[in-house]
Amino acid sequence: MTFMQLIEVKTSRYDELNELMEGWMAATEGKRTATHALLTGDRDHPGTYLQLVEFPSYEEAMRNSELPETNDFAGRLQELCDEPPVFHNLDVLRDQKL
Repeated sequence: MTFMQLIEVKTSRYDELNELMEGWMAATEGKRTATHALLTGDRDHPGTYLQLVEFPSYEEAMRNSELPETNDFAGRLQELCDEPPVFHNLDVLRDQKL
């Protein structure tokens, strides 16, 4: 079953956040199990960003979380946030192209 993680981040340091994500992408090339990612900015709440990361399964997401690069990313992400990031772990129950 496809699995998605939704990460809510509040930060005034978007450029550094974006650089951190670029670095994680480069460092995990060929190793990561994430298959798709979207980063969004909340139009109604400036400084709030939501990232959706898709994985083939929960188990693959957990493998991805165990990568040293992902652990480093998580620690550095906390440093950039104005508040602790909020993680939502989501099983995809329905997926439709509209």
